[in-house]
Amino acid sequence: MAAKKTPVQSAHFYDNPMNSIGYLTRITFRSFSRNLERRTLEFGVSAGQWPFLRALWNEEGMTQRELSRRVGMREPTTVTALNGMERAGFLKRVPSKEDRRKVHIFLTAKGRRLREKLIPCVAEVNAIAANELDPADIAILRRVLLKMSENLAKEESNYLKSHSGVVLPLGSATP
Repeated sequence: MAAKKTPVQSAHFYDNPMNSIGYLTRITFRSFSRNLERRTLEFGVSAGQWPFLRALWNEEGMTQRELSRRVGMREPTTVTALNGMERAGFLKRVPSKEDRRKVHIFLTAKGRRLREKLIPCVAEVNAIAANELDPADIAILRRVLLKMSENLAKEESNYLKSHSGVVLPLGSATP
């Protein structure tokens, strides 16, 4: 099946921010973040620490730079979040045996235990957001958002290929 082409809206259409998918996803993301943080703060986890914790639950031992790329954050943001998480006892930094300049990030037992406490918070916030929505619509939403993310990543990759020498700040290119 050939890919459908979406008709291009006039630039004037986007004068109203409620017509912008980027704007709508941004305000929705911020609402998700605020609602989730109200729940995670009870366990000492801020919204800024959340993406790092979630990434480390899936894969430990990444370097700080790899972790920054994985979550799509710039390195100074990563350092700040990791410092707070280390002070809270959620992770430890282990110097690389191969390269003294690199530091690998591992969760502590306390950081790993947070998963069973925080994932139910994620489920709760998602349930609140999906209230009164048809499950089929939620499935379509997931599929559409993933496709849009893929489209934007492809465009960014093409841009970088055609503009040799252009370097985006670390954390700009996210999956």
